[in-house]
Amino acid sequence: MSVRARMHLAVRLPGAVDTTVRAGAVDTTVRAGAVDATVRAGVGSATVRPGLGSATVRPGLGNSTVRPGARGTTVRPGAGDATGPATGRRSSSPVDFASFEGLARTAERGLFDFLLLAGGRPSPDREGSVRAPDVVGRPEAITVLNALAAVTERLGLAATADAVFDEPYELARRLATLDHLSEGRAAWNVVAATDASTAENLRRGGCPDIAARYPRAAECVEAARELWDSWTPGGVSRPIAYRGRYFDIAGDFTVPRPPQGHPVVIHAGDSPEGREFAARAADVVLVEGGSGDGFPGGHGSLHGALEAGRVFRAEMKERLAAYGRSPEELKIMPVVGFVLGDTAAEARERAAESLSVRQTVIETSGRGPIVGTPEAVAAALDEGVRTGAADGFVLVPPATPGGLDEFVDRVVPLLQERGAFRTEYTGTTLRSHLGLAEPVWKG
Repeated sequence: MSVRARMHLAVRLPGAVDTTVRAGAVDTTVRAGAVDATVRAGVGSATVRPGLGSATVRPGLGNSTVRPGARGTTVRPGAGDATGPATGRRSSSPVDFASFEGLARTAERGLFDFLLLAGGRPSPDREGSVRAPDVVGRPEAITVLNALAAVTERLGLAATADAVFDEPYELARRLATLDHLSEGRAAWNVVAATDASTAENLRRGGCPDIAARYPRAAECVEAARELWDSWTPGGVSRPIAYRGRYFDIAGDFTVPRPPQGHPVVIHAGDSPEGREFAARAADVVLVEGGSGDGFPGGHGSLHGALEAGRVFRAEMKERLAAYGRSPEELKIMPVVGFVLGDTAAEARERAAESLSVRQTVIETSGRGPIVGTPEAVAAALDEGVRTGAADGFVLVPPATPGGLDEFVDRVVPLLQERGAFRTEYTGTTLRSHLGLAEPVWKG
């Protein structure tokens, strides 16, 4: 029997920069012990970790292999150097589709709300961090997601796209196309970039004024929504004339109104301007470092983290009233990493082993992962949602093969047993997964 989906889960790729672990920090109180797990749907033969107990595997997608030297670790396609499900060859290239397909299939097997792809544009290194080459080398997100739409059925597909340097007409066309090809599963992760490297690539005359980035981004989203609404729900196209401070658009929009009405809008800005933009225009807020320390996986006590999370979530919900929006119209989803082990000690050991120049150079503003047994991680996530600190979480898997599979196989069943997470998809669109209403057509 299906349960009410109180918790929303998503996964973000690439994660090389985003999976930084604060040196010396192991967060979240953990409980020792292991749990019997059911490996659900879709991966083919699997290797059961020693000490786990029984596991049930349904045949599906390919074969899993054990990575030498990793105690009981299961390697599955989709995270780094893995065997692709379609080609049978190893996929270590950041542009190899097999890695994207494997991660997407695992996320869908775990009944996740959506998969988020970063844009892949270079950004300046922050002090104390190393920019990983696979972030810069990633292919364009919407193109990859169009391909993933053909190999998934329910998983939401979220693309990162810049609302400062890109044009609303072209963005609206590409996102509407993705929503049609996926039958209503598209999302737009709006970023408002003002860094010099992006300006050098995309715009003559240097960066826009930083003070104008959020007004410009808000107008870009507004213009895109008017373009989507230039088609009636019945499929009739009407000419559009949009004139704003930054964009002047006139003519005909060439793609029918998206199945969702509008793709879901996501934003991760945490400045006062970013929060105001999210309250005005976003359906989902991603909470990164900084204020993100107020959520499970942040530094300090779990009690203090949850309390800070409740304050942040309440503040964001209050901002909605100024735009005539209700609290249910905005989902708060912190971005968290995780490291699992059969015992608390093993989880800490695996977290320490994951430290590398590529993955975990000290990042003072970042968030440490939730480290512990599957039971401890499930309990921390559940408490975060039950106590009002979050509506769900965007997971950043460990930069190891099969990182997300382990969460799906070992943590998701525990969340389901708690009644905290869905046992099946009950809708077909991303809006239905998130509990968001379709936007009213403003014809």
